[in-house]
Amino acid sequence: MAAMAGVLVLSPIPVPVDQARAQQGVTLRVAITQQVDSLNPFLSIFQAGTEVGRLMYDYLTAYDAVDQRPVEGLAKEWSSSEDRLTWTFTIPAGKKWSDGKPITARDAAFTYNLMMDDEAAATANGSFTADFESVTATDDETLVIRTKQPQATMLALDVPIVPEHVWSQVADIGEYRNDRTPVVGSGPFVLTEYRANEFIRFAANKDYWRGAPKYDELTFSYYKTVDAAAQALAKGEVDLVNRMGPAQFDSLKDKEGITLNKAQGRRFNEIVINSGAATRDGTPIGDGHPALKDVVVRRAIAKAIDLDSIIERVNGGYAQRGTGLVPPVFASYHLAEPAPARTHDPAGANADLDAAGYARGADGTRVGPDGRPLSLRLLGHASRAYDEQTGEFVKRSLADLGIPVDVQIVSDNQLNEASTAGTFDLVFSGWGTNPDPDYILSLHTCAQRPNADGQGGTTDTFFCDAEYDALYARQRSEFDPAARQDIVKRMQQRFHDQVPAIILGYDNALEAYRSDKFASFPVQPDPGGVIMAQNGVWGYYGATPTDSASSGGTSDTGLILAVAGGALVVLAGAVFLVSRRRRQGAGDRE
Repeated sequence: MAAMAGVLVLSPIPVPVDQARAQQGVTLRVAITQQVDSLNPFLSIFQAGTEVGRLMYDYLTAYDAVDQRPVEGLAKEWSSSEDRLTWTFTIPAGKKWSDGKPITARDAAFTYNLMMDDEAAATANGSFTADFESVTATDDETLVIRTKQPQATMLALDVPIVPEHVWSQVADIGEYRNDRTPVVGSGPFVLTEYRANEFIRFAANKDYWRGAPKYDELTFSYYKTVDAAAQALAKGEVDLVNRMGPAQFDSLKDKEGITLNKAQGRRFNEIVINSGAATRDGTPIGDGHPALKDVVVRRAIAKAIDLDSIIERVNGGYAQRGTGLVPPVFASYHLAEPAPARTHDPAGANADLDAAGYARGADGTRVGPDGRPLSLRLLGHASRAYDEQTGEFVKRSLADLGIPVDVQIVSDNQLNEASTAGTFDLVFSGWGTNPDPDYILSLHTCAQRPNADGQGGTTDTFFCDAEYDALYARQRSEFDPAARQDIVKRMQQRFHDQVPAIILGYDNALEAYRSDKFASFPVQPDPGGVIMAQNGVWGYYGATPTDSASSGGTSDTGLILAVAGGALVVLAGAVFLVSRRRRQGAGDRE
């Protein structure tokens, strides 16, 4: 993340904007606080990056806005063979890429085959195609996928389909930035302008197959903190903000022209424990503390952290206690209570460490059997106040165990590089989950660890466990809903028992928008769902401007602001594209 903490700007500095064009229509201005890692849909993993990708590229199927069931995406119809090994999808004529060329089954076949043949193309979401036997387009409208074994995720393939006539010309998928505008896509918006560290701008796709959006432009502005983003909304500088903290959300209550949305989110916060970072063949990488390979130590750390206090004091009550990898919004797969339930038990944690031979030294710090002091590093995102505040809770809790913790708050880029290289002990992370749990479960399989070159997989925890992997394979091929739900819960129980990470809680999505500019936004699910960070783009696509906004043009001024001391940096529409090697994946990661 760009560091401008000591910069003092005495007056706003205008960024050149085509004012004539801006006054021709309505712009939805969205504030984001997370870096966009890549515009390349085969590589992006950050929530902001995948959100941008969904705007540009449709999937084969989509998730309904109301109940998130599979509905028409690029494919309108589908069927499977009796043995569930052959799936046929129909992509009807008439859907077009933004450059006017027809979207066909051959584009989908190209996308999937590219992921199957090119390891770099599989880094984002290769788990979806890992068991594909073959993918062919028998004609322009018919896509046939044959799998090696039955695959229950065939209507939940969260893979952006790209145009063959563009991407077949790309020489190196892993290095391709996909920022040559206008970017050819199939979604409701077209990327039209991008300036590194300044802004990203979309134009409404007037020929979108579902129908054109109700407004003309969509811009994303990067803010250093959620506090700055909330202030910008209050001042009318942006129209939509999400992922606010409780203080920012509460500060906007009863503000004229602003509507709040408290939603049951699909995200969880976690602390990943470096239980043994390694490549796919088991070669150790990084410099994690060796004591963390001991499940006794990991369980003691989990027992020492008071989740309820974090929810009360950091989340302001706007969260639910963490139990498993699937949040309560997806109730059928959610592990409501592990057995036995993990309780806040510092006395028990101390007793466990004593019994395991981690004695306290003269200074009170515990020492491992190898004689190394058990002192740990905890990395957090500078873009999230949550990490810094929760980090202090963790530091105090582990100090009571005789484990000193050095909380290091760093940029998104620095944190990602350290976590993917295994150069950490503890690290804050988090994910947004999908209606089908396969992807979030896959992140903890042995196969998702990187290869020796740091490519080809997206792992969250470097977890590699034979029992977990066996359950993963079973749920993936199980088509009976009740049986699959049981297996998924057993996987989460195994994850809970082995503690490769501590699921801290499920945030409420705290959002707000300028209701004097936009009358309404679709939520997902409906009712009670989110506007941003959906499993799709309904919130952006279905946004309805007010009559005054439609007649009054836009107030997009494109200002760069800064406050001395680093409290606020606003780069109009700023987006940071981060070059990364390992752990690039399709999902919504912190």
